Parts: sequence; structure tokens; C-alpha cells
Amino acid sequence: AAAPPTLATMPETNPDSTPAIEPDEIVRATRDADPAEELPMEGAVAPGVFERLGAAAWLGVAWAVMPALGGFALLYYIRDVSDWLASLGEGTGVAVYAAIFVVAAGLGLLPTYAQAFLGGWAFGPVIGTLAALVGFVGASCVGRPIATRIGQDRVDAELERNTRARAVRDALVGSGPAKTLGIVTLVRVPPNSPFSLTNLVLSTTRVPWWIYIIGTAVGMLPRTALVVWVASHVEGELTKEAMKQARQPWMLWVSVIAAIAVLAILAHIGNKAIEKVTAQDEAEDSESE
Repeated sequence: AAAPPTLATMPETNPDSTPAIEPDEIVRATRDADPAEELPMEGAVAPGVFERLGAAAWLGVAWAVMPALGGFALLYYIRDVSDWLASLGEGTGVAVYAAIFVVAAGLGLLPTYAQAFLGGWAFGPVIGTLAALVGFVGASCVGRPIATRIGQDRVDAELERNTRARAVRDALVGSGPAKTLGIVTLVRVPPNSPFSLTNLVLSTTRVPWWIYIIGTAVGMLPRTALVVWVASHVEGELTKEAMKQARQPWMLWVSVIAAIAVLAILAHIGNKAIEKVTAQDEAEDSESE
């Protein structure tokens, strides 16, 4: 039987042959680690989209709810507000109206349709439309820095996390100035497109400033002029009967068709982007096998 190995017969090991881990390397690895890649603790629940968006999500909720409530209040007191604007004189009244429009819509306190209706009621179709145009373009300029300040980083992080959402964003507003301008204009056209919430989406998806302003002006002008025209033809008190007499039957159908057409176009572009990403993922998976 072979003799058991002794210290004398065992091979010597060189302590320098095993690479040592320097403390600086440990610090650097810890610092560069991505928290998003850490494995969740057992029993932990991954945060949902709303939690990850944080303040941006709450701003979206506020800008979806507050304008609707404010719109009902404004329409209820529309005669009192109109009389107050008239008492200021035509020039001053129009200027005050436009300034309030800019601030109230920019902060997401009042909807554009109710303020446009007030403009038509108080100043008529021409002056009311021009003042409302100044109002909603200025309001979009007020709302954008608020949206980017609160939600930009959160939305960027969520888009980096979700490749399909990022692909849809790039397909809609990242495929050249002309296409992006067309998309922004289309989004602003439907009468039921929420102004403040759309400001949040367009701002945090990094639509260029000039496209954001021009697309807002061009897209919202037709629907605003229509609301102003209806308001200017309402006679007497603001009742359902008065609204029916001022509103033409074709207006509802045009609004519905416009909304459906815009949604169909956006859905088509988004689906194409998702299909492209899915095909790329499948191709990478097949290459790795």
C-alpha cells in the first residue's frame, strides 16, 4: 500500500498564484452595480408601474380629474364670469380672459373646452377663437416645464425598463420631425383629448419644443373654434335646450369619427413597433440557441 502523503511530499503552493481582490475593486463593483438588476428578496412584491412612476403618476391622476371638476364649476357660473369680464372693458376683458386661460389650463385646473366656451359666450366667434388660441398655446408652454420637472426622470427610467414601450415611443415621436409633428397634431385633434394629460405625455416623451407648440396650435384650433362658435350661438340661459339649438347634429358624428380615426392610426403605429421588437427578440433567441 502506498504511504500517505506527508508535508514533505505534498506539492508546494505559491500564495502569489491566486489573484487577490483589491479593496478598490470591491468598492468599484458595489458602486457600479445596478439596483434594478438586484434579485428581489424572498416574498417581496415587485413595484407596479404606478409605484415606479411615483409623482408622475399622481400628476397624471390630478390632471385627469381636476379639469373635469373645474369645468363643471365654470359652466355653472359662466354668466357671472362673463358679466365680470364685460365689466372690465373689451380690451382688458379679453386680456384677462387669455391670461386666466393660460394659467388655469397650464396648471391643470380648468379644461380648455369650458374656457373656450366662455370665450365664445363673452366675446363672440372671432375674438373668442383668437383669445382661446392664445390661451391654450400659452397653457401648453406653462404645463410642459411642470410635467418635465416632475415626471421626466421617472418616465425615462420606465421606458428604459420596458423595451416595447420605448419602441412605441420612438415610433410615434422619434421617427423624424415631420412624422412627429403629424402625430402630435393628430393627438390634439379629438374633442375628447384631455389637454393637461396630453401635455404630460408629450412633454415626458421628449417631443421637441417647436413640434410641441405647432402641433398643439394646429391640432386644437379646429375643435376650439367649433366650441367657441357653438357658445356664441347660445341664446339666453345655458340650458340643455339652448345647447341643442346651438349645436348642429353633425358635430357629434365628426367628433366620434375623429377620435376613432386618431386612435386607429396610433394603434397601428404602436402595433407595428411592438411587432418589430418581438421579431428582433425572437431572432436573438434563435441565434443564442
